[in-house]
Order: sequence, then C-alpha cells, then structure tokens
Amino acid sequence: MKIETIRLRNFKAFRQVDLTDLPSFLVVVGANGAGKSTLFDVFGFLHDCLKGNVRTALDKRGRFKEVLSRGCNPETDSILLEIQYRMEITGVERLVTYSVEIAEQQGQPVVEREMLRYKRGRYGSPYHFLNFSRGEGYAITNEEDFDEPDEELKREDQKVAPDALAIKGLGQLERFKAANAFRQLIENWHVSDFHISAARGRKDASGDSEHLSESGDNLPLVARSLHEQHPQLFQRILDTMARRVPGVSSVEPKLMDDGYLTLRFQDGSFKTPFLDRYVSDGTIKMFAYLVLLHDPKPHPLLCVEEPENQLYPQLMGELAEEFRSYANRGGQVFVSTHSPDFLNAIELEEACWLVKRDGCTEIHRAKDNAQVAAYMAEGDQLGYLWKQGFFDGVDPV
Repeated sequence: MKIETIRLRNFKAFRQVDLTDLPSFLVVVGANGAGKSTLFDVFGFLHDCLKGNVRTALDKRGRFKEVLSRGCNPETDSILLEIQYRMEITGVERLVTYSVEIAEQQGQPVVEREMLRYKRGRYGSPYHFLNFSRGEGYAITNEEDFDEPDEELKREDQKVAPDALAIKGLGQLERFKAANAFRQLIENWHVSDFHISAARGRKDASGDSEHLSESGDNLPLVARSLHEQHPQLFQRILDTMARRVPGVSSVEPKLMDDGYLTLRFQDGSFKTPFLDRYVSDGTIKMFAYLVLLHDPKPHPLLCVEEPENQLYPQLMGELAEEFRSYANRGGQVFVSTHSPDFLNAIELEEACWLVKRDGCTEIHRAKDNAQVAAYMAEGDQLGYLWKQGFFDGVDPV
C-alpha cells in the first residue's frame, strides 16, 4: 500500500497544500520552523485519532484553534486531511481515497465528514464505501462483489461518537474491506521520536520485541529477537556497525542475573564488553537505525526527522541508501534533514523543500524546478545545489 497524494487544508501551517506523485522515498528539507515536523505530524495526528479520538488528538496539540491554520475562523472553517493510496482489491491495484474533515461545533470537535472511496471499474466516478457525518453514516459490506451493479451494494447504517473516526470501529470488522485495510495501514505507521536516553539501560525482558518503538525504548528486546530469530540478519547489522563505528566489533543483547535485558558493546581493544550506558550517543543511534532499517517486516510508512544528528557526516550516503533499500522492500519512507551530505545521496524525484511565506508553508518538488533538474542532469548533486542557493525561498545551509 503506497501513499500517492496528500491533500491538506487548514492544518497548522499548511493552509492549502497538494503533494502528489509521492515516491517510495521522499526527503524533505527546509529552514527551522518551515513545517517539516508538521508534515510528519499529519500521520501522527491520524494515528492519535485512531488510538483515541479526534478530541484527544487535538488536545495533545493544543486543541482545535491551535491546529487550525492562522487566520481561519474556528466557527466556520474546518481542517481537511486527505490521503490517496494504492492497494490491491480483488487482484487489481486501485487508487483509494480517504478523507476526514474536522470542525468545531459549540466548542466541541466533531468529524464533519469522513469518506473512503475508490472506483469499482475502469470507468465512472469513485464509489463511496464509507460515508459518515457527525457520527452517522453507512459502510458497504459487499464491496468486493464487483459483478453487482452499484444499486445492489449492501449498505449498513452505523452510528459512532461525533468525535470518533468511523474506521476505528468499522475497520476492525473484516466485512468492511477497505476500512479494515486503511485502519491497519495507520496502526502500522512508524513516526520516529527516537530518544537515545530511552534506548539505553536495562529493560524488562518481557516487553514488546516485534518492532522498534517510536522512542527506541525497547532496543535491547528487538536486538535480542533479531539475534535469536534472524541470526544472519543480525550478523549483517554487526558487520555494518564494525565498518562504521571504529572499535565496535560486536553487540550482544545480554540477559542479566536480575532478569533484565541490556546491550553490551565489544571494543576490539578491550577484553571486557561495555554496557550501553558507556558508549557514545552516535554508536547507540547508529545501532538503533540499523535495527529499525533491517526489520524483517517493514512498516508501510516510516517517518524519521533529522537522522544525521550525532552521526559522522561521511556516513550519510550509506544511511540514505539504507533508507531507500527499506522503501524498496515495501515500506514507504519520509525523511527530513538539514544535512547536505545526506541530500547529496538523493535522486531528483526523491527531494522536496518547504518554504514559509506569510505564515503558510509551501511545498516545492525538486523535479519541478527546471534549473535544479538541469544541473542534476549535468551531474550535480542536490546537497551542493542547496548550499549554493538554488532551492528557491530556502536560505543556503
């Protein structure tokens, strides 16, 4: 399932943005405050709406008036988030559109409109398989009966809380195919909020070990799982660590006598391994990224902000290639960066930059800029072009 289009209206700094023809690997640059974190928060916001409800997701961000774009009227204007993605339905790839419009009514947030639609055939208009407004609506239960005419599709009327997404409940039911698939897509998004301090130290050995968490606080558990269940994959991670971090010859997930799990790093110069609290921030972060990017089951969407922090600049090219490899394995990847070295490893169609004008953020694709495209065709690299000021509206780094 690949996201192809993101459409935003009145979401924070994004007053009106259409980001189309999205690649599997997208790198975003821009000045501080331009909106890079906000772009990624679109996915975090939908994830929070699904985990709780729209009210809790808004409260986490300062409530409706703070999420609504500046200059909008909270009594009349609404927030629109729309995502188009491709998924296989009955053996055919179809472009599915999910949109949710959020408003405020008498000081209370409501889902003004929530829809999920796609074309049943090659021709004609997309059909609404889920359509809700303020807690009431319908979903189609036999959407895969493509031989049936539209009027024979079975509608099931449902009610949900006015501030809840219909896909939260209906998406748990197999008979609502598209809603179920989109719910799973959102649930499996990974918007990284990695903290080195959270990754260090002893961990309860009974915690979640399937995927690295957003904060990285289960790093030893995931490393142990890879070590035990995917030894060849884990050895590949160790081989990469040995090349990139001088002195580190091995990393061992060690179960301590008290039942807690920790990481021990072996420096070839010493006989005794170091506990993770004694190794550098960059070493911990590099190991965490390798664990994340070698996940046997890639997330459908991975968002990472500024992966270059604490890492040596000359490693950026290899790291960019690993993000691209992750995307090629099936997990779409969005990365923000301030590193020209990282950007130098990026293809023309993989890059965009953000510009903030009059309080609103614009998105520019590198492939749409004739001058940048011409220089790239002559062999230039995006990081150098950025430093030389060819990204219109963005100050050179």
